[in-house]
Amino acid sequence: MSRLLSFVLPGDLNTRTGGYGYDREIIAGLRDLGWQVEVHSLDAGFPFPSAAALDAARATLAAIPDDRLVIVDGLAFGAMPDIAEAEARRLRLVGLVHHPLALETGLTPAQADALKTAERRALATTRAVIVTSAATRSTLRDYGIPPEHVTVVEPGTATAPAASGSGSSELTLLCVATLTARKGHDLLFAALSGLKAFEWRLDCVGGAMGDERMSGSLQEQVRSHGLLKRVTFAGEGDDAMVARAYAAADLFVLPTRYEGYGMVVAEALARGVPVISTRTGAIAELVGEHAGLIVPPGDLTALRVALRRFFADADLRASLRQGALAVRSRLPQWQDSARKLASVLDRILHS
Repeated sequence: MSRLLSFVLPGDLNTRTGGYGYDREIIAGLRDLGWQVEVHSLDAGFPFPSAAALDAARATLAAIPDDRLVIVDGLAFGAMPDIAEAEARRLRLVGLVHHPLALETGLTPAQADALKTAERRALATTRAVIVTSAATRSTLRDYGIPPEHVTVVEPGTATAPAASGSGSSELTLLCVATLTARKGHDLLFAALSGLKAFEWRLDCVGGAMGDERMSGSLQEQVRSHGLLKRVTFAGEGDDAMVARAYAAADLFVLPTRYEGYGMVVAEALARGVPVISTRTGAIAELVGEHAGLIVPPGDLTALRVALRRFFADADLRASLRQGALAVRSRLPQWQDSARKLASVLDRILHS
């Protein structure tokens, strides 16, 4: 049978977030393995689509030929259960869940409940579900999805040169994350506000994804904490700028409240940059015991203590740096991720 695949996602495939980066790499990897992948872009408003966006999504899926294998990115899939239920009769649907929609920070209880119900219905129509971490597979048990229906396909990590660091007594901290509430910038700024006695600066790389209110709020928090001379918002940046930011970092810090995996943590470790982050997604497993410090999500005190330890102890910094360098060779590769996902698709194709 022909190895044809339709890949459906909201917005622009080139959007610079971890989820879209995963989609890009998987599509490229499948094509390298001989799959013919057609990309279908839906409205960028998902997971809160307008009526017009849902109509357009319905038309997009209706135009896909019968019996075609179709991967739908969870950012859209979980928000269109009616379409999924209608199309599952003739399409071989596969759901790709980066993280459940209802676990996004900042939702009202009513929004979270509605998203969970919608995503549960959509996922029930699938031939298989792909997730990026074992933690997400466990979470989907609450959605009525049996573990044997779910395959973990972890993100790969591109090979990168080891970071040189700042080379200065002023330590350079790096946070690469979209400016959303879930990523925990507010916690980071509050934690750092109590550590002004140490020499450090923080570079925040990441766009606001159209939410200028969030961007403005975070900048106001920096001002109110008296950190204007210490914190820089570099924006989204291109690949070269992000690579330079990693290369100059002494510490990668991501105080995220929830992650499906934690791709930027893997990217930091691929460059031998030690990490301070939270116990969510696959982050603790990636960092291990020797490449960084892991704290509970949302715990401001624990985050400040971890940062203080890093700033105050040169031996600890050196040890964590060596630990991060040792992790580099153990990180998963994108070609392995593509092969694992392709095996799921082949099984569905020949069933």
